[in-house]
Amino acid sequence: MWERFSYYGMRALLVLYMIKFLQFSTEKSGQIYGWYTGMVYLTPLLGGYIADRYLGQRNSIIVGGTLMALGHFAMAFPPLPFFFSALILLIMGNGFFKPNISTVVGSLYETNDPRRDAGFTIFYMGINLGAFFSPLVCGTLGEKVGWHFGFGAAGVGMVIGLAMYLWGQHALLGDKGMKPANPNDKLYVPVVLIAVVLVFLVASAFQFSGYDIKGMVPGYIYKLLALAVAGGLVYSYASKSEKSTLTHVEKQRMAVIFIMVFFSVFFWSAFEQAGSSLTLFADRETDRVISLFGWSWEMPASYFQSINPLLIFILAPFFSKMWVSLGETGREPSSPVKFAAGLGLLAVGFVVMIAAAAMYQQSGPVSVMWLIGAYFFHTLGELCLSPVGLSLVTKLAPIQFGSLMMGVWLLSSFAANFVGGFFAGNYDAMNHTLFYMIPTGTAAGAGLLLLVITPKLRKWMHGIH
Repeated sequence: MWERFSYYGMRALLVLYMIKFLQFSTEKSGQIYGWYTGMVYLTPLLGGYIADRYLGQRNSIIVGGTLMALGHFAMAFPPLPFFFSALILLIMGNGFFKPNISTVVGSLYETNDPRRDAGFTIFYMGINLGAFFSPLVCGTLGEKVGWHFGFGAAGVGMVIGLAMYLWGQHALLGDKGMKPANPNDKLYVPVVLIAVVLVFLVASAFQFSGYDIKGMVPGYIYKLLALAVAGGLVYSYASKSEKSTLTHVEKQRMAVIFIMVFFSVFFWSAFEQAGSSLTLFADRETDRVISLFGWSWEMPASYFQSINPLLIFILAPFFSKMWVSLGETGREPSSPVKFAAGLGLLAVGFVVMIAAAAMYQQSGPVSVMWLIGAYFFHTLGELCLSPVGLSLVTKLAPIQFGSLMMGVWLLSSFAANFVGGFFAGNYDAMNHTLFYMIPTGTAAGAGLLLLVITPKLRKWMHGIH
């Protein structure tokens, strides 16, 4: 809860801060937002690998929480170098934290335990409780008091979360997650990989700061950096012990994970418009003045990002109970079907935004109910896809690759945030009705395609629902 409080509190302010305080253009702000949120979901691949082979999941969580706290506090300082340094610390911290906390939750359940999907839905409730309060607290401080007070509050939340984790972990977990699942003593491998990622992040920060790094460094260097990271991972796994050899069934189950990662890209690239284009719609095209009995109040634009987690907190218990009840009667839909339903509901939410954009073009700022309606359908879609995806990975991934495959799952959000961020950068340049038609069509098309291949996926899952 507290880790998500810190992340979403900072995310609620990020685009508004860049446009209004740093005076970045909408295009540049969208690109930086996509770069940041994308890298936040790439580094978990590295963090999951290091946890599986070197540190163990629980130690990696502590490292990640510490780096993230430092990053949030660095955001509380105005100079531009602090801004990009903070983003780099947050990116690296998320890499250690994000894949391992979910894998630890999965370790609490045995294989085919019918409570697993419901357990992850409860876990998701905690995540969204923090995500609900953070835009209210950090958004109020950032927009009404000072931007850096809002970022500082996010840092305080991360420190509280880390302290609670250190205090309570042993009572719940015993010794689970303390040791690496597939140990390796070649320490130079993670050092080289981390160094390569840091070089890429620093080069990107200089590019966004106004230095023409791409002009000074040939473009193929960036591709070589990416290949170096992938090559390091491949080399290390090529030297794995004999016990790590995958069976045919395990390979098919891992293939299902990669296929679901592919379809998740379509979901998250559209869903993550919440922090960019939907925030700008709330700021510029929504009538945020609420009047009651002669009293009026203008809702800060950042508050709208609390709608989704609030709805999740309200609806998640119903979804949790529904999955358990359907499972007991043998009528629970398979994970691919749940995914397809999530994509369809997301598309419906953007249909609402198409109507809202058209109404704004005709008569000016629209009611807050349009955004609330869109977020409602997006939330229904998220509950069908995100906690189910986390649960699916812990069910299908071989134990020795648990955290690494959770990092692979998060790669969908890496690709999606890059796509979504650059798409959001075109918000000012496009007709907004047309703008929202694009995610509507891609989400609906991906959902239909997934339904077509679902029988094959269920066969490869070999009895795991």
